[in-house]
Amino acid sequence: MSDNWVQPPENTLSSLRHGISNCDGIELDLRITADKELIIHHDSKVSVEKSLLNGANPYVESWDLTELQKLGFCTFEELLQDTEVISQWRDQGKMVCLELKRPHPKSPEGGGFFGGQKVTNVLSEMILKAEEMLDQYSIPQGNSVFYAFHNKMHKSVKMADSKRHWAELLPVVPRFGHSKIKRMMAYPQYFVTPFSRLMNKHRRRGASMVPCAIEYFQPFYNRALVGKSVGLSGRKLNHFRRCQKGIPVYVWPANEKYEYRLLNSGITGLTDNLDPAYTWYKNGNGARWQKPATKPLDAQQIKLIENADYATHKDVIKQLEEEVSPWIECSASRKRDLIKMWKAKWNWDIDVDKLVDNSSHSPPWESVRLIGHRGSGKTARPVLQ
Repeated sequence: MSDNWVQPPENTLSSLRHGISNCDGIELDLRITADKELIIHHDSKVSVEKSLLNGANPYVESWDLTELQKLGFCTFEELLQDTEVISQWRDQGKMVCLELKRPHPKSPEGGGFFGGQKVTNVLSEMILKAEEMLDQYSIPQGNSVFYAFHNKMHKSVKMADSKRHWAELLPVVPRFGHSKIKRMMAYPQYFVTPFSRLMNKHRRRGASMVPCAIEYFQPFYNRALVGKSVGLSGRKLNHFRRCQKGIPVYVWPANEKYEYRLLNSGITGLTDNLDPAYTWYKNGNGARWQKPATKPLDAQQIKLIENADYATHKDVIKQLEEEVSPWIECSASRKRDLIKMWKAKWNWDIDVDKLVDNSSHSPPWESVRLIGHRGSGKTARPVLQ
C-alpha cells in the first residue's frame, strides 16, 4: 500500500467515491432494512464490534435505516446524493454493479432455510425500490446492472417490471455459513457448469451480462470442469470468444496476476486494489491503465503503455492522462475507430454505426472495464471498527 493512502472500509461513501473516481466504475452490495429502505452492506450480520449491537438482532434486515446510518454505514440515497459520485456515475459514463444481497434464512426477511419464494419477493422489492431511485437521479440505463446469487433472479426482475440490465451470479452459493464454506459448497455446481453452459443459461433467461468467478480462467480449476474449458490464452481463449460474442463478462477477483490478462482478453475485472501507488504490473505487462472504457486508449496508445519501462512508466501514464479524452468527449470518428478495434480484437457481434449512435453519453454496454470491488476493495472484519 501507498504510504500516503489508507484504504477506506469497504462499501463506505469514501471507499465508493474513491473507486468510482479512479476506474471505470464500482461494485457495491445492497440490503433491505426493517423499514424497507436500502443500505450498502455486504454481510448478513451488521459488521461492527459485537459490543455495539447491545444484544439486538444481528441481522441487517432487522435494523432501521437510521440505526445503521448512526453506526456509520452508507445508504443508497446518500450515495446518489453525493456530488462527486453522481457526476461520475450519471455524467461521466461510469458503471455501478448493484449486487442484491439475499437475507440470511434466520433474518426477519429470510423466510427460513426453504424460503426461496420469499427471497424472490424480497429481491423484487429491492429492484423496484432501487430502480425508482435510479430514475429519480437520472442514472442512464447503461450505467447500472442488478445481480444476485439467486437462481430465480429472472423472476424477481419480471415481478419488478424492471427495464434495467440484470444478471444472475452462478453457481449460487448458500445464504449461510462462512465465505470459504459457501465457495466450497458451490464447487459441485461449478464443476458441472462449463462456461458455454453458463453463457447459454444467461442468454435463455434474458440476462444482459455474465458475472463469473476467476476459477473459470485459472489453470487447474478450469481443467476440473466437465466439458470444454475457457482460459486467457491459446485455444481456451479462442473458445471463450466463440462463447462470448460480445456479451459482457465480469470476473472477480481480478488480482495483480490476472488483471492485465483479463482486460486484454476482453473481460471486465473487479479489483480489490485501487491503491494510487499500484501503477505497474510486476508480471511484465507494463504500466497499469485504470480506465479502459471511460478514458479509452487507441492501438498506438496501448502500445505506448504496454512497452513503457519501469523507470519512466509514471511519466507515460501522466502523459496519457493529459492527452486522452474521456469517452463522453470523444468525437464520433474516434468512437467509431475504438469500437472497430474492440470488435475485431474481441469478436463482438455488433453493428459499429448503431453502437456509436447508442453510446453518446456512456461507453458501449459491451465495453471492457476495470471496476472497484465494494468501492476501493474488500476490507477486514468488522468493516467498521
